[in-house]
Amino acid sequence: MQNSKFRYWIIGMILAIMTINYIDRGALAYAQQDIIAEFGLNPAQWGSIQGFFGYGYIFGGLFGGVLADKKGPRFVWITFVTLWSIAVALTAYAGDIGIAVFGGSAMAGFFVIRALFGFSEGPSFVTMVRSLANWVAPTERTFTSSITLIGTPLGSVITAPVAVFLISVFNWRISFLVLGGLGLIWVIVFSRIFTSMPEDNPHVSKEELAEIRSGEKKSVVATAEEQKNSHWYDFFKNPSYVFNTVGFFAISYIIFMLLTWTPKYLQDVYGMSLSSLWYLGMIPWIGPIFTTPLGGRIADKIFRKTGNLRTARNSVAMVSLLLSGACFIAIPMTNSMIGALALMALGNSAALSSNSIYWSNLIDIDPTRTGAFGGIMHFLGQTAAMLAPTITGYMVTLYGYNAGFVLAGSICLIGVFCAYFVKFSHKESVIQEG
Repeated sequence: MQNSKFRYWIIGMILAIMTINYIDRGALAYAQQDIIAEFGLNPAQWGSIQGFFGYGYIFGGLFGGVLADKKGPRFVWITFVTLWSIAVALTAYAGDIGIAVFGGSAMAGFFVIRALFGFSEGPSFVTMVRSLANWVAPTERTFTSSITLIGTPLGSVITAPVAVFLISVFNWRISFLVLGGLGLIWVIVFSRIFTSMPEDNPHVSKEELAEIRSGEKKSVVATAEEQKNSHWYDFFKNPSYVFNTVGFFAISYIIFMLLTWTPKYLQDVYGMSLSSLWYLGMIPWIGPIFTTPLGGRIADKIFRKTGNLRTARNSVAMVSLLLSGACFIAIPMTNSMIGALALMALGNSAALSSNSIYWSNLIDIDPTRTGAFGGIMHFLGQTAAMLAPTITGYMVTLYGYNAGFVLAGSICLIGVFCAYFVKFSHKESVIQEG
């Protein structure tokens, strides 16, 4: 049976897996007290364990972007969600595997399993963009990107009560086995309804397909000649890709710092127990659930009004990064948990309001290379996945938490400068009449 709005079911399924994505990667932070005690870790070692995810993550995004272009997003989604779900389950035994297999080193075990997990999750964002490039009309791209990107804060909000509940009722090991199972259930459902292109899906009507393809300036699939003449290093020949990536790195740094260190920060500085983290850990992530789609909608509205992508996208990115940077730099000035959490929530909400901008820019600069160039942006920007937890761990050890917050805010301010210089070609930046 055909559906005139079937693409929204596709968007909903992508939102679901992006939510599971962040629950899976954020759960480890809530198990920190048990894991640190069991394996005798210090803060720097714990920061490194949190950062191990990023070593695989950056390469997974690079590899997954190319695969999404060549094999299609359906293949990538099914293959890699299956792999990451298995890796999540294996996290329950990562330290034991290290002790048994890698010369008695629990750290080595966590490195192998968390890096494998990161590699498997790496393709998720670039495959999301490839899917939206195939399934969504140009005038809806920024907003629909922001809808699927709600999975970042939504998953992070849900992580706190889910992880605390599972750890409290069972234990930290069981919690990872359960989370791995959730991903496998999604794969089964998704495989029955998703096709890489809407043209191949029996549920998509001719009217909906015409709506999806309306306003396309060029095919979303590269021709053989375009693929032959396109190289990975073309990404660096266009400064806009590089500047766009700096902004993406800035918000990624904020995300991973909060995702990996908020629970320990609250326990170390304010003496909070695990039982209180189920709601305190949610606070920095509630606002972004609303600001993530809001930023995309504002950018789309400015674009429709002005016809200029640079005005629409850059203004949202610059304002969001400026506000976020100011909030994190101000955290050391407050001496209360309420004040710190409020600034963290405000800063995170501001940062994630521009999340969809960086991915939408990739589509509009060159829709035929979304996967490959998205993989490169992901590789560079998501170095934050290993740098933010690791650097924060060393800064906490040497200088305290406040130094980590100031560094994060300063990175956002650098992003403001770079966002200004993102440019689009004339034919892509202005709505063509007629």
